[in-house]
Amino acid sequence: MLIPILIFDVALVAWSLHLMQEAIDQQEFSLMLAGTLVALAAAAMLVVYFLMGHCLSYLSQVS
Repeated sequence: MLIPILIFDVALVAWSLHLMQEAIDQQEFSLMLAGTLVALAAAAMLVVYFLMGHCLSYLSQVS
């Protein structure tokens, strides 16, 4: 289950880098903000995935 999430995260990071490059080329702040938000979303998705994995493994050991 980790592989599709990693592929999706890599795609999000690539998209955010593309947005940031376009922001530099066009001198556009909104594209830079969008790229930053997409990169943060990719990082947050990985954090939530690992936190849920630890939470579910803990809950399965308790019961």
